Amino acid sequence: MKERILEATIKVFNKKGLKFTMDDIAKELSMSKKTIYTVFRDKEALFFEMVDYCFDKIKASEAEILGNDSLTTVEKLTQVLGVMPEGYRDIDFRQLFSLKEKYPTTYRRVEERLETGWDAILDLIHTGIEEGSIRPVNVVILKTMMEATLEQFFQRDVLVENEISYNDALDEVVRILVEGILIK
Repeated sequence: MKERILEATIKVFNKKGLKFTMDDIAKELSMSKKTIYTVFRDKEALFFEMVDYCFDKIKASEAEILGNDSLTTVEKLTQVLGVMPEGYRDIDFRQLFSLKEKYPTTYRRVEERLETGWDAILDLIHTGIEEGSIRPVNVVILKTMMEATLEQFFQRDVLVENEISYNDALDEVVRILVEGILIK
């Protein structure tokens, strides 16, 4: 039930952004709003859970990439940095900048999830350096650059103002970072 509600929330969020209502989700699911409230006490609790749900899906996709032995270290790094599970490529993550004011607890959770779970990526960078496909770089700086960029996407409406999709922005950031660390 919880997963169905979260998936419906993602669909409704894509249509309406943060302005969706619990009625919108109930309509999407063809169930009563009361049923949704038995699972989530309010919209903020739903948002908070949605953050973990989305990040967990991203981590699952990351694990698939890391386990793919047919990819080179650089290919894995490129894919992992820009990973978006199937079905999430259409989520308008640009709308998350408005979370900070309306749902600060949920926004802090987004920040926490962005700042953790980097071990596999850092290991890939170290592997690439050791095998000679990536030039020696300070991985702490690289990680900080990636985190700061993603946080800026969520803190400001720069993508919306410039009509850039989150996915296009993420792809460009990954391209710039990865090409900048490759040995040519």
